[in-house]
Amino acid sequence: MGALAGRIAVITGAGRGIGREHALLFAREGASVVVNDLGGSNTGEGADAGPAQEVVDEIVAAGGKAVANTDNIATWAGAAALIEQAVSEFGGLDVVVNNAGILRDGFIPTMDESQWDAVVSVHLKGHFSVLRHAAAYWKAQSKAGNQPNAAVINTASGSGLTVPNAGQVNYGAAKAGIAAMTLVAADELERYGVRANAIAPIARTRLTLATPGMGALMAEPDDGEVDLFSPANISPLVAYLATEKCLLTGKVFAVQGGAISELGGWHDLTTIETDGLWEIDDIAGRLS
Repeated sequence: MGALAGRIAVITGAGRGIGREHALLFAREGASVVVNDLGGSNTGEGADAGPAQEVVDEIVAAGGKAVANTDNIATWAGAAALIEQAVSEFGGLDVVVNNAGILRDGFIPTMDESQWDAVVSVHLKGHFSVLRHAAAYWKAQSKAGNQPNAAVINTASGSGLTVPNAGQVNYGAAKAGIAAMTLVAADELERYGVRANAIAPIARTRLTLATPGMGALMAEPDDGEVDLFSPANISPLVAYLATEKCLLTGKVFAVQGGAISELGGWHDLTTIETDGLWEIDDIAGRLS
């Protein structure tokens, strides 16, 4: 029996890269998988049903269970249709892995509205839209007396959490929002039997290779060497977080190479106080 035997999972952006590896591992571990991928470019343009279907074909050929979905999860209707497909095709829903993403890098003074809107739409709205429709299903199940044992794994990034990355204000802001949303979801959805965690992965994918300076850091190893930056090296953490036995919720994990680190959010570094009303000069003299 695999670690995810009997689990029904939706994985977005699963036609390529990290999402593809999630789907393949989930299926090997016994999950039934809805492989979602619009099939667009790095920048979110175009559509192609091929990537999602190719992953499904690989899973089915290996004896697993999977169906393809090419809905646009950045739209309310597309996210709703994705969740509905999982329930109608496999009879329920246990896991949501939000992974879909695009890049439209640009510096703040020259970024145009479309660059901002597209990235925030796919990442932040896309994560929320799928989460919202899945949560509605789980809430209904809980109210009906069928308490779920469900898991959500969102995909944040070090770009929005630990290392501000010049040229990615849209991406970093969306990813930081995803981390915050995950913590709220963990708090809200616990009553319905749902856990929510997030990962901030670094692996060799078409998006990271398109980021200046990243390709050299994650070059493919020589033959026989362990490929720590393979996207497949991210998926075991996600699979663990999706298991029925995992109790973790409200966590954000950085995962890269051979390291997994739990991340913490904003916290006090220094504090100044006053017994009276604040004065500008007082603040200026005490804040460093």
